[in-house]
Amino acid sequence: MEKGVASSPGLSKTLGLTQIVALYIGSVLGSGVLLIPGLAAEKAGPASIVAWLLMSVLVLPMAITMGLLSARFPSAGGVSTFVRTAYGDRFGNMVGWFFLLSVPIGAPILSVTGAHYLAVLFQWGELQVYLCAGLILLTVLGMNVIGLHVAARVQTIVVSLILSILILAVIAAIPHTSAEHFVPFAPNGWLSVIQAAVLMFWCFIGWEAVTHLSEEFVDPSKNAIRGVLWSAGIVALLYFGVAFMTVATHSYGVGISAASLSVMIQLSLGPVGGWIVAITALFICIATANAYVGAASRIAFALSQENIAPRWFGRLHPKYQTPTGGLLFLAMCFVLVLTTLYLGLIDLSRLIELPNSTFIATYIGGCLAGVKLLRDNRVGRIASWTSLIFTAGLYPFLGWSALYPLAIAAALILIGSKRINKGSGQSLSA
Repeated sequence: MEKGVASSPGLSKTLGLTQIVALYIGSVLGSGVLLIPGLAAEKAGPASIVAWLLMSVLVLPMAITMGLLSARFPSAGGVSTFVRTAYGDRFGNMVGWFFLLSVPIGAPILSVTGAHYLAVLFQWGELQVYLCAGLILLTVLGMNVIGLHVAARVQTIVVSLILSILILAVIAAIPHTSAEHFVPFAPNGWLSVIQAAVLMFWCFIGWEAVTHLSEEFVDPSKNAIRGVLWSAGIVALLYFGVAFMTVATHSYGVGISAASLSVMIQLSLGPVGGWIVAITALFICIATANAYVGAASRIAFALSQENIAPRWFGRLHPKYQTPTGGLLFLAMCFVLVLTTLYLGLIDLSRLIELPNSTFIATYIGGCLAGVKLLRDNRVGRIASWTSLIFTAGLYPFLGWSALYPLAIAAALILIGSKRINKGSGQSLSA
């Protein structure tokens, strides 16, 4: 057995290649396909499809790195576990905080995305959109209070719906394509293409999400990588197909980019297509937000137990034993973020850069962990270094949002130093 592999004899190895591919697709292909093709096209114009091609190729080493680490170090802690194993608790906890402080912003983005797809049908104003977004988040918080989770069968249904809708949308859009929509090709310059590629990172996160199931893979040493390769190929084709058709039909622009898929499919199917996409989008956003809120509330609880988060983060519901302290923290953040968006203090495409930056920082940590933990594996070593160079190369193009994870890291270092000094003072006085 390889060093670092954990074994749990009570778990049955029942997940074959097909199930692994479905799990990976479900983890990666989510709300990003509803939101990013339109926003990227608005940012970079038709040249955004070049960014999709680049991202589809460059993200593969990162997926392989996460797949190998998931097979070797199965844990619900995801990337934070890899970093903790490689570099110790301080850096592992830092990555945990990166994730925790992504969700208070990322979940409202999901809810607003789902609400925008309904708004296209009902022609809602901004107030109705944000009331609906708030209701979505309230539903998700309620589900997590009583301890409900998205079952495997429901996730399979969601994945099937996503795949079906995307294929339908691409095929239905073909009669409405025009070469004129590709001119001018790069209206905002080529720098905007790189900026669009950074935005697209939101679409390719999730490779670490299947970590806790890797013990149940049939022949994980082979199927973990095969699953990553197959799912990465399928996801890349679907994203590129939707992005290409979004540009070819010009289903983007001010006011409609956040619901570009609905706009595109209604060109052929009319209101019926809009209803299909809206219901699917709502389902996707609720399921994805539920998964992330559940994970973040538990990370909040774990950080509290380790005394590196406020004590009230660790409060549990007296009946359901769910992490209500973490959920309360998230709820307060949700109110703040939705209010900020509603008042127009920041727009959706700018706000998404914040959680995107912490996810990129998280993956940089994961790649650094891969460089150390996978050095005995030739494929893993090459993939880790390639993905590290790629993700680190993207970081400078984050712009102002690059300061967000740096501020989190600085705050954690400062708090840690104060505690050390306080402890030293108490020891001296004793």
